[in-house]
Amino acid sequence: MYFKKELAEILFEALKGEIPVQDLERLIEKPKNSEHGDLAFPCFTLAKLKKKAPSQIAQELSGKIQSDTFVKVEVVGAYLNVFLNKKLVAEQVINEIIAQKGDYGSQGFGQGGIVTIDMSSPNIAKPFSMGHLRSTVIGNSISLIMEKCGYKPIKINHLGDWGTQFGKLIAAYKHWGDAEKVKQNPIKELLALYVKFHEEAEGNPALEDEGRAWFKKLEEGDKEALSLWQWFRDESLKEFSRIYDLMNVTFDSYAGEAFYNDKMDRVVKILMEKQLLTESDQAQVVLLEEEQLPPCLIKKSDGATLYATRDLAAALYRKENYHFVQSLYVVGHEQSLHFKQLIAVLKKAGYDWAEEMVHIPFGMMLKDGKKMSTRKGKVVLLEEVLNESIAIARKNIEEKNPNLVNKDEVAKQVGVGAVIFHDLKNNRMNDIEFSLEEMLRFEGETGPYLQYTYARACSILRKGNWQDESTETYKASWEKEWKVVSMLMEFSNVVKRACENYDPSQVAKYIVDLAQAFNKYYAEVKVLEENEERYARLALVYSVTVVIKEGLRLLGMEAPEEM
Repeated sequence: MYFKKELAEILFEALKGEIPVQDLERLIEKPKNSEHGDLAFPCFTLAKLKKKAPSQIAQELSGKIQSDTFVKVEVVGAYLNVFLNKKLVAEQVINEIIAQKGDYGSQGFGQGGIVTIDMSSPNIAKPFSMGHLRSTVIGNSISLIMEKCGYKPIKINHLGDWGTQFGKLIAAYKHWGDAEKVKQNPIKELLALYVKFHEEAEGNPALEDEGRAWFKKLEEGDKEALSLWQWFRDESLKEFSRIYDLMNVTFDSYAGEAFYNDKMDRVVKILMEKQLLTESDQAQVVLLEEEQLPPCLIKKSDGATLYATRDLAAALYRKENYHFVQSLYVVGHEQSLHFKQLIAVLKKAGYDWAEEMVHIPFGMMLKDGKKMSTRKGKVVLLEEVLNESIAIARKNIEEKNPNLVNKDEVAKQVGVGAVIFHDLKNNRMNDIEFSLEEMLRFEGETGPYLQYTYARACSILRKGNWQDESTETYKASWEKEWKVVSMLMEFSNVVKRACENYDPSQVAKYIVDLAQAFNKYYAEVKVLEENEERYARLALVYSVTVVIKEGLRLLGMEAPEEM
């Protein structure tokens, strides 16, 4: 908030530069109770420096805060409570939003730095379940928030497209596969073949050897094995793309596990040259005792490289090709140890940039309080959830607004938005209980509630014949509007915090609070009443639409103008 900065600069002058402006700005708080002012400065930290009681320092500073922006300063104990000039501040904030529109709240501290974001990463030939939703929507929102803060995000879908399971799948296809069936319903058919392989292998262990033999062929570049693998991959990606399109999620790279096959020998060589490899039970490991971590397994006793080797190769490739300032991994919290080991091995190998790598963990998606599992049939397919959510939204629209022109488009925006918001409104470390009914409610902290608030505000603007290019001056005291104005003022702070903490829920919670403050205001004030305050009220409504729409965009959601 720029008024914080102004207050910090006044305090800096008053303290004769003894404390840096940035430190003073960090100390300034927003009182929980608006009766205690709009800003508060605690003087405790100055007591040691000034060798005076904090309350005495507060008293002395109070007389030095003189500016048109601040109309009143109260001393309460060790606190300086500062009241803003509502008219001056409100008009400044509203004019800024009208001028900047969607750019309002943008920051430049990212300075164009590249940030790679490893996200989504489903396994090919397996269904895209609700379990994959979290990495996808959290990663997508973080990329949008970082972009708003001046970074250049590169979204990487590190597909699970390699491993023994593909040897098993090829063996299953060779035994029981039907090309036409696979073309018609790739994921369902390939999963059925995979399940059949495991069922048959219980009575016929030779099948396991067959699966391993096919994967060996695949690793050695056998033409038939590669051709089948490529086909399974392409068909899976077509299916995934349909789901990504529904959610408006795009990627800059689909380089999956297979992409790093020819890059792993180099990793082993580097670790060998740096004398970091140790033999343990005939396997090659990097010991991480000093880091208080278990050894990181690099090469199995049969010479096969592992998940960690692949991720080390990927980290080196991304640093050398993208020159990232940060490398983010949006992966469930159960992988925390893996990423600690990965970063520790890179640091040990002398790569200081490993400090720029961040694992962004998140909790699980639960069904009836239990983790969803493909093997146990407890999986909920994401595409089915999205389609069902869209269908329910369509039914709601039919009941509430049967004359709406673009029902299908709005139903998609509301249905998909409901699923996304249900995830992002929670702190990412929390487990989430899957509930379609909860997602689609039009009241409370839900996506439809926010979209409906936005559509209602757009409807007010249409009725009021709002023209945002008008040069009319505001004639308002801004007393009744102040709660909404002070929330609008907070937007850039919220965006900054969400970026620094990789936490989209900060944006989600903020737009819920803004929508609630706006709806309360709309219930109390006749916005469209013909009087001298009408233009100022409409300008406020317009500002709310700009910020809600931008907040929704940062979560990966759309904002329909009619519902």
